[in-house]
Amino acid sequence: MALTNADFEKVLSDDTKRIEGDIVWGTDEDRSPSVEFCAEVESDAGWPLFVRGRYNPSIPALSLALILKTTGRVYGLDLGKDHHNPNCNQVGEKHKHKWTDGSRDKVAYVPDDITASASDPVAVWRQFCTEAKLTHNGTLHAPPPRQEELFP
Repeated sequence: MALTNADFEKVLSDDTKRIEGDIVWGTDEDRSPSVEFCAEVESDAGWPLFVRGRYNPSIPALSLALILKTTGRVYGLDLGKDHHNPNCNQVGEKHKHKWTDGSRDKVAYVPDDITASASDPVAVWRQFCTEAKLTHNGTLHAPPPRQEELFP
């Protein structure tokens, strides 16, 4: 069964969504300068959700995505990267993706509620959790310092 707007709104408005425990950034498996994390999301309704985060300090760029295992990304925030919507309008380096029946997660818009910058992923995480009604019972640790290459 396909996800509907009504289903998405139930998932997003469910204030029992929570992550238990600390989150630590790990190295990107593609050996890029990015670091990433993945955390399971629990809820009283039992939604099959997780959150994925990716941070590239070189740009800086940050992406946070709420992912429904049966559907894919249903809600996301991107900082530091432009987005080209299907109708050809360009949105800025700060934008959100929100599930809709017609376009899935492909259309982005500029949010008012995220004021922290991509260079402060922990502050952005707190704002993302607040507006997504996601409780994090733990700490998102700061990304590790960027290591320079030994042999350029």
